[in-house]
Amino acid sequence: MPVSGPADPARSAELPDGAVPWLHDLGRTIARHLYRPAYRLRVAGMERVPRTGPVVLVANHSTMIEPQLLFGLLPRRSVFLVKDEMFDAAAGPWLRRIGQVPVTRGAPDRTALTTATGVLARGGLVGVFPEGTRGAGEVTSAHHGAAWLVRNSGAVVQPVAVRGTLRPPELRRRRLRPAVDVVAGEPFTLEVGRGRSGLADATEHIRGTLADLVSRVDATRHSDREEKQ
Repeated sequence: MPVSGPADPARSAELPDGAVPWLHDLGRTIARHLYRPAYRLRVAGMERVPRTGPVVLVANHSTMIEPQLLFGLLPRRSVFLVKDEMFDAAAGPWLRRIGQVPVTRGAPDRTALTTATGVLARGGLVGVFPEGTRGAGEVTSAHHGAAWLVRNSGAVVQPVAVRGTLRPPELRRRRLRPAVDVVAGEPFTLEVGRGRSGLADATEHIRGTLADLVSRVDATRHSDREEKQ
């Protein structure tokens, strides 16, 4: 497990002020292995994730598991915007020390966005769930936060789809090691125009790109099930 300290200032700069780099790396190691006993993880496309430079990662959100999976599976350090209620619980101090950022849901949170912009300015990766809350994970709607970050940082956008964490509604019992797919799509640059209309257009571009990736992963999963029947 790589350990960063004073001798590695560039990598330490990828985290918010107050984060402890070695704790961040320990958290990644734990997250990388935590769910392997419960799920058959199928990971694809992680070689597409830029290893350096500012990146806004956007992912769909169905359960509490997606953030932890991505945190562990990404090939570089990552800072996620996490709902502020999580920081009021026992895990709050741990989340802060591993460099995660609290965000208020349902309203623009300038403090969180400013912190995230600082991370991006130092060449870090910031993870955002554009849907804003858990749901079916099909990305039918999106908030403006990711587009705002791209406009204010010039970061590359990295879409990632996670499917299989949500139990199908027709199943009443917990599944035995279901397959979970984590697929990184192609990163892309995005010119975000001025004003709210520019944010709205860029948000729709991000939403559509991520939704298309989710749809393609779903189609592959459906095809795999049919072949096994």
